[in-house]
Amino acid sequence: MSESSAPGVAEVAAEVATSAVGNWRRAGVAGAAIGVVAAGAAAGVALERMTVGRGMRKKARLALDAVGPYGALRGMPGQALADDGTEIYYEVDEVESDGGSSGPRRRRLFGRRTPAPVTVVFSHGFCLSQDSWHFQRAALRGVVRTVHWDQRSHGRSDRGAAQARGVAVDIEQLGRDLKAVIDAAAPKGPLVLVGHSMGGMTVMALADQYPELIRERVVGAVFVGTSSGNLGEVNFGLPVAGVNAVRRVLPRVLRALGTQAEIVERGRRATADLFAGLIKRYSFGSRDVDPAVARFAERLIEGTPIDVVAEFYPAFTDHDKAEALEIFAEVPVLVLAGDKDLVTPSEHSEGIARLLPDAELVIVPDAGHLVMLEHPEVVTDRLADLLARVGAVPADANVGTYGSTAQPGG
Repeated sequence: MSESSAPGVAEVAAEVATSAVGNWRRAGVAGAAIGVVAAGAAAGVALERMTVGRGMRKKARLALDAVGPYGALRGMPGQALADDGTEIYYEVDEVESDGGSSGPRRRRLFGRRTPAPVTVVFSHGFCLSQDSWHFQRAALRGVVRTVHWDQRSHGRSDRGAAQARGVAVDIEQLGRDLKAVIDAAAPKGPLVLVGHSMGGMTVMALADQYPELIRERVVGAVFVGTSSGNLGEVNFGLPVAGVNAVRRVLPRVLRALGTQAEIVERGRRATADLFAGLIKRYSFGSRDVDPAVARFAERLIEGTPIDVVAEFYPAFTDHDKAEALEIFAEVPVLVLAGDKDLVTPSEHSEGIARLLPDAELVIVPDAGHLVMLEHPEVVTDRLADLLARVGAVPADANVGTYGSTAQPGG
């Protein structure tokens, strides 16, 4: 079929879905669960395929990669050593000195240095990296000390040492990893903990295992698009038959895919358009998102190997940290989610707010799972407000909002 022809949407959708499922089957695994999701995404990319050639789509992706500034911010690098020997990569953005040069601000009062400044520690979500906080990082640079880190097997951090030996990852391990990062990058002074999705679960696991750290040092917490448990009930926006198939087959499919990573990665590249449709559907809620931001999300997610996806996925169904949230009852908390989040639906954030009745709950309209990229102005504004309330930044601090990435009419 030539790309200049114009078949019906259903026909094109069927072609894409068949191609995708075929790739999974050629990898030697059952494709049923993937096919359920693929069919929905295929319809979403069908119109584009009708009018835009493959070569043109490839050129567009390359152009967006070249001009998109997202994920380019870097800080002072460091390495923390997890309890199983995994090296965890982090970066620190220090507060600018009073003289204007980079480096920590050293205020003195009567010849003595004031207490350590507040450090804001950002924990990212599953299949992402520290760069997913690009807009918030840009807005806070020079205003407050921040730490950004890559979870094990993600970004610039090493593959989990225990996972390489066949040990399943769990959220508790991620909590211990966060403790190692704090010990290395912010051993003293007050903390504000910010977590998105899996990162929020990591913060909860930290509290569960190190409650004294929360009581003694944490002055604020932010939970973005995350959950305290019951993730096995999420339907991902699928019909009942589809979600039942996914729940039944997907764990087994992922385990099999993880053993044939090289073959599967080739399949992912061969179905790039399909995965772009999937990523957009499950990342954003707006109808029109800045293409450069959408492409940035693709690059983040595509950068996570399938064997890492496979080894992390089972941990989420076991996640249950409702009781651990009680430790945050005495500190200011912001709970924020997109109203169209299909991965950790806003009902889960509402559940966290019920457990922390003094928390500020913000449900962002027309926003999906990657709300901090889709509507950064809302996330940054509410975060800056919390930081001002806990004394981390002056009330009149110049914190940029870095406006919405949604296009007009989105």
